[in-house]
Amino acid sequence: MIVKTKGIIIAEHNMGDFDKMVTLLTPEFGKIGCGAKGSRRPKSLILAGTQFLCFGEYVLYKGPNSYNINSCELIESFYDIRCDLDKLNYSTYVTKIISDITYENSGCANILQLFLNTLYTICNTKKDLELILSIFKIKVVCLLGFTPNINKCKICKTEENLEYFSFKDDCLKCETCGKQDKSAIKLETGTIYALKYIITAPNKKLFSFDVAQNVIEELKMISKIYINNKLEKEYR
Repeated sequence: MIVKTKGIIIAEHNMGDFDKMVTLLTPEFGKIGCGAKGSRRPKSLILAGTQFLCFGEYVLYKGPNSYNINSCELIESFYDIRCDLDKLNYSTYVTKIISDITYENSGCANILQLFLNTLYTICNTKKDLELILSIFKIKVVCLLGFTPNINKCKICKTEENLEYFSFKDDCLKCETCGKQDKSAIKLETGTIYALKYIITAPNKKLFSFDVAQNVIEELKMISKIYINNKLEKEYR
């Protein structure tokens, strides 16, 4: 059976002298392994589209147990990422998270869109890489169903003076309730505004803001603890 899909290469492994096995993340089929026969030959028509982080439109042959890439049309290579070691490191970090939370035969259009927007921001802007990574981690956990309550204190239900973030209750808390929660940390006002924006903003506008360095540091801390807790894995 022949299928056509857009996707991005999130892993590649050499096989033999000229072949590859790649992992392709697609909106319809989720994360799938694909054979890429002859893709390492210099004149291969699929060479450009079967490299790490390449996003394209792929024609696949679906066999009984596997997929094979028949042809591909490159849409975006994210070339500038591969030319910058820092950008490549951060993109690889993001890709590891994406690989852990996606599965075969499980649609992931929203996660794929967030992934692409994150890579475009890393590739084409000069935004602080720690800020980009923190935004991605907070948003991806929300897409997985772990959205923190940011509208009112979970304990007393007040909507005023929400100054603390509770890792135990996954919410913002008022000063009174926050001080009684050993897992809660007090945040800068700018961090709270940024957190609310990240949680509610659509993907296309997600990275359209900048914040002070102290806010970046707090977002870095929150995103690191939160994603490690929810995915039960420590990402380094």
